[in-house]
Amino acid sequence: MGTSTILPDVATEIVIPTCAVVGIFFSLIQWILVSKVKLSVDKPDNKNMFKESLIQEEEQEEGVNDHNVVQKCAEIQNAISEGATSFLFTEYQYVGIFMIAFAVLIFVFLGSVNGFSTSYQQCTYDPTKQCKPALFTAIFSTVSFILGAITSVVSGFLGMKIATYANARTTLEARKGVGKAFIVAFRSGAVMGFLLAANGLLVLFVTINVFKVYYGDDWEGLFEAITGYGLGGSSMALFGRVGGGIYTKAADVGADLVGKVERNIPEDDPRNPAVIADNVGDNVGDIAGMGSDLFGSYAESSCAALVVASISSFGNSHDFTSMMYPLLISSVGILVCLLTTLYATDISEVKTVKEIEPALKNQLIISTFLMTIGIALVSWIAVPYSFTIFNYGVQKEVKNWQLFLCVAVGLWAGLIIGFVTEYYTSNAYSPVQDVADSCRTGAATNVIFGLALGYKSVIIPIFAIAISIFVSFSFAAMYGIAVAALGMLSTIATGLAIDAYGPISDNAGGIAEMAGMSHRIRERTDALDAAGNTTAAIGKGFAIGSAALVSLALFGAFVSRAKITTVDVLTPKVFIGLIVGSMLPYWFSAMTMKSVGKAALKMVEEVRRQFNSIPGLMEGTAKPDYATCVKISTDASIKEMIPPGALVMLTPLIVGIFFGVETLSGVLAGSLVSGVQIAISASNTGGAWDNAKKYIEAGASEHARTLGPKGSDPHKAAVIGDTVGDPLKDTSGPSLNILIKLMAVESLVFAPFFATHGGLLFKIF
Repeated sequence: MGTSTILPDVATEIVIPTCAVVGIFFSLIQWILVSKVKLSVDKPDNKNMFKESLIQEEEQEEGVNDHNVVQKCAEIQNAISEGATSFLFTEYQYVGIFMIAFAVLIFVFLGSVNGFSTSYQQCTYDPTKQCKPALFTAIFSTVSFILGAITSVVSGFLGMKIATYANARTTLEARKGVGKAFIVAFRSGAVMGFLLAANGLLVLFVTINVFKVYYGDDWEGLFEAITGYGLGGSSMALFGRVGGGIYTKAADVGADLVGKVERNIPEDDPRNPAVIADNVGDNVGDIAGMGSDLFGSYAESSCAALVVASISSFGNSHDFTSMMYPLLISSVGILVCLLTTLYATDISEVKTVKEIEPALKNQLIISTFLMTIGIALVSWIAVPYSFTIFNYGVQKEVKNWQLFLCVAVGLWAGLIIGFVTEYYTSNAYSPVQDVADSCRTGAATNVIFGLALGYKSVIIPIFAIAISIFVSFSFAAMYGIAVAALGMLSTIATGLAIDAYGPISDNAGGIAEMAGMSHRIRERTDALDAAGNTTAAIGKGFAIGSAALVSLALFGAFVSRAKITTVDVLTPKVFIGLIVGSMLPYWFSAMTMKSVGKAALKMVEEVRRQFNSIPGLMEGTAKPDYATCVKISTDASIKEMIPPGALVMLTPLIVGIFFGVETLSGVLAGSLVSGVQIAISASNTGGAWDNAKKYIEAGASEHARTLGPKGSDPHKAAVIGDTVGDPLKDTSGPSLNILIKLMAVESLVFAPFFATHGGLLFKIF
């Protein structure tokens, strides 16, 4: 067996951090370019310059050089930014308390595996060797948990800051044309995508190198301690996703029901008291939540791959370059996404509305093609031609081209899931148009058609996931599945850029409406927003698909770590776990949906109260009280995110301690199998309803015009469908993929404790 790799270890130590730094540097350049759009007009020396630059434009009649508009945009942006920042700070205070408590728990549970002894112990997989004491692994696991949590929180927070910085700038650029506005929104998305991908990679790489100082040759213990990083990332993402999701949808549903259905005023009308809360929600839910979520997936798939590799030939022969294969793939991913982003911003520029969606889709296609070449290169230079992978107690021989196929199949499955999602949620295709058409006969048929669409949209993604699991497992066992998940996430910078683009353009439209800009500008921002809806659905598809693969890889690592050789469905211990596990996503969805409903009720009452009691509000002479609505959303989401979060975090602990590892393996398998289906159908149903409503509102085709205009009966039915779909696509659906991953990674971190002390109930009887 050839064990040497073409790439020397020294080069690996240089390449990974360099790529990460390049990513961070690139995102700063994009940010500087976005900041060139000015939001202030009050400086005397700028005034002449400002006027001159605007006189060149042909749209003089649109009040372009109207300082009031710029002033208004700046004020609205400020309000949104303040609301989002204060909400995230409140959320992080609560989550911080939880984080400290959970860190203590990790330390106590893992430290007690050998009764807090500081003497060396036998290695789990190689009894001939001595490994570092469990107590130190407990300490390092706790440290990596806290690091993962902090990185996750920072990723979300920075994303939100960038989005709130860019939204008004996108609105102002929309006066010059749709292409200019697209570039600003897209660049801002890229800032977030690259910062997150590079940060995640850099922190993980540095952590591994620092831990190596203590662990030395004990790689098994080292990478077991690193799994805490994934747990930290995902547990923060769960609260960010659920809290943000409840916040954004309470405001959205409240604003839509009273504003659009009862009072017949347009979306984002400044007279609507919930409008600021709604726009804040887009940033805390879709941006901060999504950022933490994808960071969590990325951290966990890296951890799962590293754990399996550490007990395979890479780890046994201490081959550092091969060990870092997952990180090298992510490094190449950053460079590939960098080229792809330049294509959208500098090579092929968007000029008309029709070019927006293709431009975003091309991002996915180009990055996937380039990444395939990148993966081939890494597999050739960073992995020996032949090596072995740990597979439930036996070492399975794998060739490097097989490993390449594992990563590539994950990458392409991601693209397929993205396109299927787009087909089912974009109003350019028949599924959404059929849903829109069903609004003729009222809201009930709209809901029926929408649900059917969601269930049907599960079929192809599941086959894609199934095929990639089969291929990657056949070639490289559990390691294959872990790297397939990494393949799907390797273009995370581009995926996040087109995903963050959605909420930014949504906010831009809201600001245009509130600042009282002309109809033409609103049309442009709406076009950007409709494309953004589809890309957000594609992003969710990626997140769910990768969550399924990541969770399966973590499951495999957990089973190996807990010393289970086979998971037998026919034993009652496992089967009860399976059936309870598949119930958990329903329980979780019930909690999150009900939370949105309860918060929306309060919001509707408050909005109605203001319309009824503030004189001159409908006429536009009096200002609504935005702050109360923001407070309702904040309070509701902080209070309501605790129970669903506790359900996910406590289930593995309770099952592991009282019922043992076999039952827990059943619970993990059950929640994975049912959670993926609900997550895909929920987010696609919601996305389709939203775009069916936009299809009717835009009136771009003959068919759409027969259903419109805004305020017609079919339109009202479409708004109801959209409102029902809101919590599905933005709260329950996206949070489910975190449920799947989080339970698996938590079980993996606590596996040593469950294996030695778990199953209390079965021990008693």
